[in-house]
Amino acid sequence: MLSNPFAELSATFPAELMQAYVVLMIIAVVGGVVFDVLHKRSAQYFFENAKKAQDAGKRQVSGGEKVSIAAKTLAEDVLTSAEFCNPKRRVAHLLGMYGFILFVIASAIMVFSLPASGSSSGFWPFVWHVGALMVCVGGYWFWFFIRVDVASEGNPWHRIVRADLFILSLLATATSALLWSLFQGTGFLGGLFLLAFIISSTVLFGGVIWSKFAHMFFKPAAAFQKRVAVADGSLDNLPEPADRTNPADRDRHSMELLRDAPLNMGLGIKREQPHHY
Repeated sequence: MLSNPFAELSATFPAELMQAYVVLMIIAVVGGVVFDVLHKRSAQYFFENAKKAQDAGKRQVSGGEKVSIAAKTLAEDVLTSAEFCNPKRRVAHLLGMYGFILFVIASAIMVFSLPASGSSSGFWPFVWHVGALMVCVGGYWFWFFIRVDVASEGNPWHRIVRADLFILSLLATATSALLWSLFQGTGFLGGLFLLAFIISSTVLFGGVIWSKFAHMFFKPAAAFQKRVAVADGSLDNLPEPADRTNPADRDRHSMELLRDAPLNMGLGIKREQPHHY
């Protein structure tokens, strides 16, 4: 795990060629996200919705409060993915997310450090391998055991739709990268896994406009706006949650069936997994 596979590959392919590929993938991601924003009008919808919520707000949220909300959004919704109620899915997501970040950063550093420091061992190769392993553990755990639609909609695990392009290409990239590193220098197998690594990473970064890759850039903004809507009282045009400890809410006609019900009514539909198909 301390061997830099790109250093060994530079004996066959020029370092400039690998660096050009990385730059091309960065351009593909940026271009894909921009196209996705323009095509789906995501940014336009976001700003119009934020303006509508601001106009409907019951109070003005100060700049300092927005900074606090942004920090809380970063800590809970981005860094720790606290929005996931299922702890297993949360752990799988965090493994995949942080593994992907480590893998990408280490790949870029190792590629752009060539040939100046073509050492075959070091810290970054270790990070690269660990990142790929984290992606595999989190990704395969999600794909085979946690996927929501398999249990709730009765679909088989091997059902594939366009939304699965991101997770499948990510798993293929991380898996082929590890296999390429393992079998590098063995001839046919090493070349085969290298080709798989190149194809899968090209699909991953070049297929942004067809996958869920771009949503990772929208998610923090949407989470921040949701918290602002709660703070200013607009609630995204939704009614305020009923407070059954308040007599005015408890005695409403629509609350009649819940008037004498316990506040904590147990697990409800979460009592068992949906396996009735």
